[in-house]
Amino acid sequence: MLGGIENHCYHLCSRLRRHVDLTVLVSHTAARTVRETVDGVRVIRVPRYANVASTPVSPGLFTWLGRLEADIVHVHLPNPTAELAYLLARPRGRLVVAYHSDVIRQKNLFKLYRPVLETFLSRADAIIAGAPQNIEHSPVLSRFADRSVVIPLGVEPDDFRMTPERHRRVTALRERFGPRVVFFVGRHIYYKGIDVLIRAMQHVDAHLLIGSDGPLTGELTDLTRRLGLTSRVTFVGRIPDDDLPCFYHASDVFCLPSVARSEAFGIVQLEAMASGVPVVSTRLATGVVYVNLDGVTGLTVPPGDVTALAGALNRLFGDDALRTTLGRQARERVEREFTHDINARRTLELYAELLRS
Repeated sequence: MLGGIENHCYHLCSRLRRHVDLTVLVSHTAARTVRETVDGVRVIRVPRYANVASTPVSPGLFTWLGRLEADIVHVHLPNPTAELAYLLARPRGRLVVAYHSDVIRQKNLFKLYRPVLETFLSRADAIIAGAPQNIEHSPVLSRFADRSVVIPLGVEPDDFRMTPERHRRVTALRERFGPRVVFFVGRHIYYKGIDVLIRAMQHVDAHLLIGSDGPLTGELTDLTRRLGLTSRVTFVGRIPDDDLPCFYHASDVFCLPSVARSEAFGIVQLEAMASGVPVVSTRLATGVVYVNLDGVTGLTVPPGDVTALAGALNRLFGDDALRTTLGRQARERVEREFTHDINARRTLELYAELLRS
């Protein structure tokens, strides 16, 4: 299962290759070079010799960047190795940067890294952000607002449509977990705010399903037990891609209770919305509020506020008409603004504009 940004890059490249001569340069998971074709896209995997602060050490990126001739060099951040390699290699071509998120938690390392990042961004011809908030509220990107453009991430709505097979699975999930279901899926890490959601469930008459896992799974399981919620909070673990739409459709509400700006967008919101499920999320100064519009596709609450979160969930469970309307409008918003095809088209339009200028 690909992560959010990896999944975005896969779908973007699978569409770009129909219109441009595309080569993808990435760090390998091993210390060797691999050249392959993945779904029609040329991929070069450069040897990785270590990881430092979750960053791959792949000095071969410098060599390959200097060797490849391209009209457009499109770099996805954060990726300090790629930024440094680009600055050293100075490849020809216009530079497009996809800025997916700020570095939030590694503050000391960021102080060392920031000069490299800002030098790199100063060379960019265009910087892509997923939402206006990610430009306005970023201490880094706000300095480069004049060259920043908004191209939101997307999903494939058809991947989340109800089918007869899924209907059978949804029925089984409903029979198992009851008629009132809240769903969360995402890595069990600090900024997701899962503990806030669990505490809120003390005041919500519904069953919470928590998908995926992570370093905080044990701690969250203990919290559930201490609060006496084991009968109404179920950890369902990692969910296969084919089964994920069934969990969305078996839910009445999807909740993204994130508490820090590390949550820059929240693609899972789009997946829930594409399934016609309203979202309750938090008012972070990021793309989270750009995706889920309060009162249009769902409800938003202050981050970390247990009482407000419980209140929003109860409001949706207490108003079937509102829940249905928000779910319908959520799917319509995805189809209108947040698909892989729209993302790729806007990216191609940006490329063409740069090459004309």
